Amino acid sequence: MGLPPKPLSLLSLSLTFLTILGFFPSAKPSTDFTNLVYKGCADQKFQDPSGVYSKTLKPLFDSLVSQSSTKNFSTATSGEGQSSITGLYQCRGDLSNSQCYTCVGKLPDLCTKLCGKAIAARVQLSGCYMRYEVAGFKQVTATELLYKVCGSTQASQSGFEEKRDTTFGMMEKGVEGGDGFYTGTYESVYVLGQCEGDMGGSDCGDCVNTAVERVKTECGDSISGQIYLHKCYISYSYYPTGVPSQSSAESGQSTEKTVALVVGGVAALGFGIACLMFVRTAFKKHHSSKY
Repeated sequence: MGLPPKPLSLLSLSLTFLTILGFFPSAKPSTDFTNLVYKGCADQKFQDPSGVYSKTLKPLFDSLVSQSSTKNFSTATSGEGQSSITGLYQCRGDLSNSQCYTCVGKLPDLCTKLCGKAIAARVQLSGCYMRYEVAGFKQVTATELLYKVCGSTQASQSGFEEKRDTTFGMMEKGVEGGDGFYTGTYESVYVLGQCEGDMGGSDCGDCVNTAVERVKTECGDSISGQIYLHKCYISYSYYPTGVPSQSSAESGQSTEKTVALVVGGVAALGFGIACLMFVRTAFKKHHSSKY
């Protein structure tokens, strides 16, 4: 398969460019859980004259998709030694088993379509994500920034920051004391937070707390924002007239449309960290820092 004899160099991977036109998560669970959020692909490709790629990666995909019909998080490994590939998927905590299966079922084709035969990749949809890596791929910290986007509209009503921060506090306690997933509302602010399925409560709380601090710094008074770290992500939306009902959310009447430009560069790629990106919105000229 042409893999290097030792772990890949931190500078041997580069990120790709992707422009995304999308919506922030609605205030209630929506049927639009298969929209592409971001993707990242390693520069290196499998050297596959004997078909090891298809014999190893396809069984991995099949295993992960199969497991998604009964649980919202799982890992799997295919192959042996330096030819082995490890992967995982996770679904949003509010998806049913059938929704999780539908979401994860789209990811293998997307990984192939978007990343080709990359030796590591991560594809994030609004309701689930999948990532895989070859043996020996270097990892980064749980709180490495992968992606961020901030709404273009700034809060104009007084008290926004206090309402948002109170809701963030509820979310931090919720993910730490629960199963790593939390959604809630307070005073017209809706939040969602989720940690990767193998994180413990304390580590999950720390990760979400880091994401909260990042979104405060990166998004300021934007009425909506998303921060994706390596092991957790959060989202918030502020609705001055009140959090909409599910029917309104699903019709898209209360979501804010934004354009996020994901900028590639040479960087360390951890377990699936081909997706470490710099992001700037179309209307705000601020950049996330490279880690």
